[in-house]
Amino acid sequence: MRAILLFTLMLLSACDQRPTLERLGGPTMGSSYSIQYVRMPGGPAPEQVRQAVETILHDIDQHYSTYRGDSTVSQFNQLPAKHCLAMPADMLQLVAFGQQLAEQSAGAFDLTVEPLLDLWGFGPQARHEQVPEPLALAQARQRVGYQYLRSEAGALCKDAPVALDFNSIAAGHAVDLIAARLTAMGIANFLAEATGELKAVGRKPDGSQWRIALELPGADRQIARQVISVDGLAVSTSGDYRNYFEDNGRRYSHAFDARLGRPIAHDLAAVTVLDHSALLADGYSTLLLILGPQRGWEFAMANGIAAVLVTRVEGGFVSQATPGFEQALKGE
Repeated sequence: MRAILLFTLMLLSACDQRPTLERLGGPTMGSSYSIQYVRMPGGPAPEQVRQAVETILHDIDQHYSTYRGDSTVSQFNQLPAKHCLAMPADMLQLVAFGQQLAEQSAGAFDLTVEPLLDLWGFGPQARHEQVPEPLALAQARQRVGYQYLRSEAGALCKDAPVALDFNSIAAGHAVDLIAARLTAMGIANFLAEATGELKAVGRKPDGSQWRIALELPGADRQIARQVISVDGLAVSTSGDYRNYFEDNGRRYSHAFDARLGRPIAHDLAAVTVLDHSALLADGYSTLLLILGPQRGWEFAMANGIAAVLVTRVEGGFVSQATPGFEQALKGE
């Protein structure tokens, strides 16, 4: 009897040592975040992971939120021209990345687009969504231009009264920080997502890969146009169908071409980019969307970006994937 009892206890103990799939999430950046991770025996508990993740998200909000008057970016935006503000090193690195994207796109992508977002109704200072009057648009465009930014001894300076908006890259940066923190905690298998930007590493407890559904643009309900399996890659999708308004039968998206001072007006509906860095995937998916179907495709091909572009055509959509996208899915 004693031997049977010991054997039973050993079986129960063995069962407790199996990996488990843990899930957690919550609100962040006006949207939400979610974490799935494989907890190994003795691994960090969900509440420990939650605390680590939400500490990162709190710091992101403190630095990058234009909806907080006390955030670092808001303090910079409130400065007049010819002034500088000391910033954390990682924030200056994001500015440098944004400047790189601006130069690569000849100014179509621009972190100083905040005055335009407010004017058209998409920013924190917006009163309502609207097509602005030409004079108001001309005045706002005078406050936009990546060339007015410069870094100087750990500070960011402005040579004109520009205002920054990091929404095109901050979530990707957050996901990279979360992924690095989970790895440092000894978590080798996870899916980390914040406001739709995500990164998947390793596999589920049953050995299967993380599977990501890419949504069909403009659908009244969520319909997957493609389901992909990823390991070690970030996935970012930018589209003109989630945040927009209509006026006189025209759609005005929150994605702006800073050179024109107005939302994009072409048939490219969505772009998905794969990269080992969620920041790069986030930034380049936005850049390609702004450039449009032809220039976006040419840019992706010229720069070896793993991307799929979804374009509106009469009666539906057409998807076109770069060779890099197919190679990335194969793990090449």
